[in-house]
Amino acid sequence: MGRRCWPRRALAAACLGAALLLLGAAPRALSPAFENSLGSGWLGGKRRSPLQMLYDLDQGPPSALAEVHRQRRDLLRRACSRHTRRQRLLGPEDLRHVLVDDAHGLLYCYVPKVACTNWKRVLLALSGRARGDPLAIPAHEAHAPGRLPSLADFSPAEINRRLRAYLAVLFVREPFERLASAYRNKFARPYSAAFQQRYGTRIVRRLRPRAHPDALARGHDVRFAEFLAYLLDPRTRREEPFNEHWERAHALCHPCRLRYDVVGKFETLAEDAAFVLGLVGASGLRFPAPPPRAKGAAARDLAERLFRDISPFYQRRLFDLYRMDFLLFNYSAPSYLRLH
Repeated sequence: MGRRCWPRRALAAACLGAALLLLGAAPRALSPAFENSLGSGWLGGKRRSPLQMLYDLDQGPPSALAEVHRQRRDLLRRACSRHTRRQRLLGPEDLRHVLVDDAHGLLYCYVPKVACTNWKRVLLALSGRARGDPLAIPAHEAHAPGRLPSLADFSPAEINRRLRAYLAVLFVREPFERLASAYRNKFARPYSAAFQQRYGTRIVRRLRPRAHPDALARGHDVRFAEFLAYLLDPRTRREEPFNEHWERAHALCHPCRLRYDVVGKFETLAEDAAFVLGLVGASGLRFPAPPPRAKGAAARDLAERLFRDISPFYQRRLFDLYRMDFLLFNYSAPSYLRLH
């Protein structure tokens, strides 16, 4: 979706029925007439839409950051073409993770453990649902059901209208660092008792012979190896879908079915968030920084330490499980893995 594709951006939603949503990654058409025909406030001539702003950057004088995002779009498009064949039709519920900001013409697909709490805080501030510094918004308020509209809440026609006209944004993270962060946050912290009660007890009951009654009742001491064995156990996904905290990013956001205009990365979060906020006309809003332990060497060290005691056989199986996230978002296999 580089310079050649922008002028002929056709519909992102190729065919939409009442029950099934067929979403293509075809380019969308951009022109002033197309913009003004949609009739929302930011398309009424007061300012250019975020999608048009991105098009202008792509066509204008060279910009290093705009070029980075153009290359990411192209890499994702090529990876989708190379690694996906038959794809199922999407229904509206498949769009539950795509949040909508109508005031700014923005679609954001959230992936847990990729700064999604802070992105939800920012969306609440952008939409006027919360005031002041986004970081001051409590996490439980940011995650409260119904605080932010999802694309799945709209009619098929309204879904398609937003897919055609809005800037679509996705943020991803190195898959195993995200997985290590999910384990630490949900199974190794005392404040996650409810989560441990739901998932930890299930893991202990299934995978730990002669478990202590306290562990069976509380699920508070799940080991990383047990967590990975639970993910790899075929019964897990037969019983219910993966929890969103360890579901693959491509399964949450469907990047080979939906056209994403910006693919941000946790590793370059500050720059990518500022780029998106600039496109939506909110460059004065400061994106909250994640805690230092969540980024860079600290995140890599955590993942390496956790995977150190996992056998090569299970490392390979887990890499195969998350392979599409590595391929689609251009992440290399971590050097600490023993895959050969």
